[in-house]
Amino acid sequence: MSFKALVLEENDGKVAGAIQDLDESRLPDGDVTVRVTHSTLNYKDGMILKGIGRLVRNYPHIPGIDFAGTVEASDSPDFKPGDLVLLTGWRVGEAWWGGYAEKARVKSEWLVPMPKGLDARRAMAIGTAGFTSMLCVMALEDHGIAPGSGEVLVTGAAGGVGSVAVAILAKLGYDVAASTGRAETHDYLRALGAKEIVDRAELSEGPARPLLAERFAGAVDTVGSKTLVSVLAQLKYGGSVAACGLAQGPDLPGMVIPFLLRGVNLLGIDSVMCPAARRREAWGRLVKDLPAEALESAITEVGLEDLPGLADGILKGQVRGRTVVRIGDA
Repeated sequence: MSFKALVLEENDGKVAGAIQDLDESRLPDGDVTVRVTHSTLNYKDGMILKGIGRLVRNYPHIPGIDFAGTVEASDSPDFKPGDLVLLTGWRVGEAWWGGYAEKARVKSEWLVPMPKGLDARRAMAIGTAGFTSMLCVMALEDHGIAPGSGEVLVTGAAGGVGSVAVAILAKLGYDVAASTGRAETHDYLRALGAKEIVDRAELSEGPARPLLAERFAGAVDTVGSKTLVSVLAQLKYGGSVAACGLAQGPDLPGMVIPFLLRGVNLLGIDSVMCPAARRREAWGRLVKDLPAEALESAITEVGLEDLPGLADGILKGQVRGRTVVRIGDA
């Protein structure tokens, strides 16, 4: 039996993708085979599609770090044919063939049963980006940042992680400040619930001093580098920033002064190897705390064949909200 997939090939150090028909026997070993109906486009997907960072070491390769669909065959007692499932992380689409295909075969412990209140399309509108956003919010809550604590900043707010973080925080009652460099997204961010817009330029060059005036009770940072240093310099005493991205860069060119004099917290967020119990908690929270109307306004739908042309845009920060990839019949 054959299935369609976006297959990446590497030739002379250059990576390119094309739609191919593959025999099911080429799928990797795993105890569950899923008929994939939807996937999504994340920043890491863009890197993989362009062959950046050597995230993929073996070609040919099927990318797609997220997918949702229906179990077609299972050797696991935890899943049976017909079950609706989703997957994010576990290096699927990176070290393991991923979701940009009509079929995927994976280890059962990587799958999450579709939470009640979600379908495959909405789950992929959330995807790794939304899941990461929820982990960020939960980390801030765990460190005492609550509605009423003060303003909470979201950097890279018009992107996938940022958009969902703004919507969740606003729904929970936080005063959200959204940072972006794209003026055309201001109305969109306000519609998601942002009360203030912070120009990206105010943060991107780093702070003039190790400590600036205390402004933010907490933050969700998707940018890293000098922007993250600027955020740390403006956190209130005891404030926290959940760091989950490196769109500006992986460096942290700052000082320890904010940690020593204001007792701030830098919280690292990893969605790839997140334990199963925390995953289930986060997906349950997403069903409850992410407004359906806010999510719907953030969705752009594309087909499998559109993906190679979208990689540059997401890497350059030109993709707004969440991109859902239609792959097979629901």
